[in-house]
Amino acid sequence: METQALGKHTATSFSTPSITLIVAPRESFSCIQSTLESIYKHTRLSFNLIYIDVDSPKYLRKYLARSAAERDWILLRTHRFVSANQARNLGLQYVTTDYVLFIDNDIHVSPGWLEKLWQCAQKTDATAVSPLVCIDKPLHERILMAGGEIRIFLETDGRHENRRLYKKCHLVNRSATLMKHQLHQRLCDYGELSCMLVKRDIFAHIGPLDEKLLNTQEHLDFCLSVAQAGGKIYCEPAAVVTYVPKMPRRWSDLVYFMLRWSDAWEAESLIHFQKKWVLDMDRDFILHFQQLGQQSHQILLLPLLRRLTAGRPIHWIEKLAIRLERRFNQYLTHRYRQLSR
Repeated sequence: METQALGKHTATSFSTPSITLIVAPRESFSCIQSTLESIYKHTRLSFNLIYIDVDSPKYLRKYLARSAAERDWILLRTHRFVSANQARNLGLQYVTTDYVLFIDNDIHVSPGWLEKLWQCAQKTDATAVSPLVCIDKPLHERILMAGGEIRIFLETDGRHENRRLYKKCHLVNRSATLMKHQLHQRLCDYGELSCMLVKRDIFAHIGPLDEKLLNTQEHLDFCLSVAQAGGKIYCEPAAVVTYVPKMPRRWSDLVYFMLRWSDAWEAESLIHFQKKWVLDMDRDFILHFQQLGQQSHQILLLPLLRRLTAGRPIHWIEKLAIRLERRFNQYLTHRYRQLSR
């Protein structure tokens, strides 16, 4: 993959800070400025920063180049769209600090967030530390996840044994304010790679992030791999960050969003994850396949249709729009594969 490195730093320049932030796009480009400003405003601890620019539009390239020069961080640019794990692995090649923090480009952080993750890692000797992750506005209020449980188990069904995955997120959609008494530092099984502090040396044991997981299951895969290698994962809810989903408003955001959440990428990721961890095709996997495209439909398509219909759901129009959207994302996936050859 052809990658262009911009900015003043080289790999040998990482000497003083103990943490490198790798910022990668989740599903759009235009949110990056607010995320970077949030990081610099609310972070007192010294850090290095690498941003992975996956072929962003021209107006953002200028902002990123200027910001990299002014704040002295590494800007890596690819000349085509890549998946989140591909982008993170590109950044990992430039990291020499003891810790790396993965963070998506649509995350808003709160005061002291990085210090609290770092303190938890030092106190517990954790391999990875996840913050309390919230969603939407008002910032830092509605919980997306406060750590989670995950394990692979055998389920007996008559004469057959099925190898299944158990997964549970803690306190989903609960109020961070009302749940404050239940939020405390604790061991957990998994967190989101959208924001996670990780000991860099774990990658010597588990290898790079799995690039065959294009848009789903990558956080589960990483955390299962950490556990398999004997590592520990903690949730530190004193560190709070928020993912703010936004409907794409620019053509460049729309195209990247629809590829990022395309049915093909999701299906390939699910099949690869199932085979990698030797899981049986149970009702949960079947449900995943039945709900392909749900992220795109919930954030983009259905809200747009509801605006056009004054908030009234008109089911035949929604079904037709979903059918057309699937054809378009099939075209995008096919075009991406041709350009990637």
